[in-house]
Amino acid sequence: MTTQRATRREWLGLAVIALPCVLTTMDMTVLLLAVPSVTADLAPSAAQLLWIVDAYGFLVAGSLITMGTLGDRIGRRRLLLFGALAFGAASILAASARSASMLIAARALLGVAGATLAPSTLSLIRSMFRDPRERTIAISIWTTSFSAGAAIGPFVGGALLERFWWGSVFLAAVPVMVLLLALGPALLPEYRDPGAGRLDVFSALLSVASLLAVIQGLKRFAEYGADSHAFAWLCGGIAVGALFARRQRQLAHPLIDFRLFRAPEFSTALMAFMLSLFALSGVFLFVGQYLQLVLGLSPFRAGLLTVPSSIGLVAGSIFTPTLLRWMRPGFLMAGGLAVAALGSAIIASAHGPAALSWLVVGTIILSLGAAPGGTIATDLIVGMSPVERAGAASAISETSAELGGALGIAILGSIGTVVYRHAMPESFGGSVAPDAVEAARATLGGALTIAQRLPETSSVLVRGMALEAFTQALRVAAATGAGILLLAAALSGFVLRGARST
Repeated sequence: MTTQRATRREWLGLAVIALPCVLTTMDMTVLLLAVPSVTADLAPSAAQLLWIVDAYGFLVAGSLITMGTLGDRIGRRRLLLFGALAFGAASILAASARSASMLIAARALLGVAGATLAPSTLSLIRSMFRDPRERTIAISIWTTSFSAGAAIGPFVGGALLERFWWGSVFLAAVPVMVLLLALGPALLPEYRDPGAGRLDVFSALLSVASLLAVIQGLKRFAEYGADSHAFAWLCGGIAVGALFARRQRQLAHPLIDFRLFRAPEFSTALMAFMLSLFALSGVFLFVGQYLQLVLGLSPFRAGLLTVPSSIGLVAGSIFTPTLLRWMRPGFLMAGGLAVAALGSAIIASAHGPAALSWLVVGTIILSLGAAPGGTIATDLIVGMSPVERAGAASAISETSAELGGALGIAILGSIGTVVYRHAMPESFGGSVAPDAVEAARATLGGALTIAQRLPETSSVLVRGMALEAFTQALRVAAATGAGILLLAAALSGFVLRGARST
């Protein structure tokens, strides 16, 4: 039986749905560059600034499963177009925000709207490309679009911020969403699950509450350590998650079909994907700070130095379909993760006058090696799922990516914090007040701020010790990331050794 091959319409439709994927990652990058301008204009508190940055990611992670299942029920194209309209409107609201609270609300709306884009676009690919090889290529292009967004973000953000106010970084999304709304109805097919039941609203609320609580607990743990609040958030999130899982087993039409996890290939691909993003996100958290705070580079120049690693992600994603013609998915994923582990090890060993060069080389190798895993895991997960449940499966894949990144930042960030505090002395010979010592031992940023207020001799001492302590934290975090990547490589190589590309 010959599988129906895609026509020009499907490939043009793929180009259209790749556009919002570029924006979802670009939106994160340009906001980070705009934080100083936002702070100067809106004067948010420390907590408000944290929510301005995190509200988008929190709501995306918490809404993905619900939106993926909703697309199966009401129609994937309909949900995508509605999400594009909402994303454009929320972007305008964010650009025109006149207070920190208004910007937080707009970012939250952007997160909910953004959660409709990834599962809708990926599940549409499942419907549009029936031929397994063409679908692998399409998923590779889809994955590449996210990397491309990260790569062009520093250029777009820097150019806009140099000429316009901080709100302009949000308006870049508006013309793209208008284009999607104009071309989407003509180029994208509609698909819904004909046997889908009603959306269980209570399950949707439980899934959002569980993920938000767990991520909040992880962030609290990373910032303040294992205090009662972090423990309460984590335990509460896990308890709500257990209630959610129990409810899904009792429903005739659940948000998540837990039977998918019975397939070892499905669970292993998901776990390997999570672990790769765990290491990638955690290591890059330290790399970004190292470039700016230790080496003293501007945010824009630091962003430019991360572009080669983004190009590595793009290149790795583009060449994955070609490599899959010669290698089985499990072996390619395992080999790529082993290469990524080498890159993380290079970052851990970078030191001396050539530290910057080795750091850039390490990030390129890390990204290049991790890139195939995303395409392969997504292809296996979506290809193993029934076409009528592709939206839910896509949402599971994207949720694992969000959780992997959050866990990496929280856990590797906490490990780095412990190493930093341990490397910093409990006193500086009486030349620095105890409260200033504690602030210097908390974060590198705090240490550099304290150093600016001290006499020259004490300032040089505090600054030098803080930079060395943070460098040690980077090395330990990168070495831990290398170990995690090797574990993921061994796991995927063993369990997925018999898997074939769908």
